[in-house]
Amino acid sequence: MNPNQISIERYRDKAAGYDASAEFTMPLRRRTIALLHLRAGETVIDVGAGTGLSYALLRDGVGDTGQVWGFEQSPEMFAVGEQRVQREHWPNVLHLQAPAETVNLPGMADAVLFNYTHDICRTPAAVANILRQVKPGARVAMAGIKFFPWWTGPLNILAWLKNRPYNAKAADLWEPWSHVAAACSDFQWHSTQWGMGYVASGIKRGDPP
Repeated sequence: MNPNQISIERYRDKAAGYDASAEFTMPLRRRTIALLHLRAGETVIDVGAGTGLSYALLRDGVGDTGQVWGFEQSPEMFAVGEQRVQREHWPNVLHLQAPAETVNLPGMADAVLFNYTHDICRTPAAVANILRQVKPGARVAMAGIKFFPWWTGPLNILAWLKNRPYNAKAADLWEPWSHVAAACSDFQWHSTQWGMGYVASGIKRGDPP
């Protein structure tokens, strides 16, 4: 199986209980979304939106006049998110089932959220496809798992074990933000979760002449 197929299989049985399991990281999700500095009327992309847990928070930022565009490749996770969108009657949330490498959004966004989207962030084609659909100067925010500093040695087995049930590229944790950071200016990251996680933000650079 390719990495996308592996990811789909790993989330197949997790969708039903995902919202409950993600409760522990909700403060980190809010912190990451705050880094986007959303304003009323803007458009924000939720990359690998999962069950749509970020949609309400993103809508709070862009208001009724803004747009939230989310996509998710896992059929089971997408279905839970679709139920959420229908239940809440959100007219300004676009919820698509598509992989990051090929998703085609309706326009250019002002901000983009990568919240625990490790496999996407480690796939150059996926990152390139997403970032071509955000404006130069758009705000970018990220959160996820990373390895502890190298000198901690065997402690990084814990990070790998935490990542493996969810992601195909579970061992690629040294700089999981690097592909996104390469397209940004003013990119900064900070450790979270005692060194096993990170939050990051930057500004999408303009396209070269």
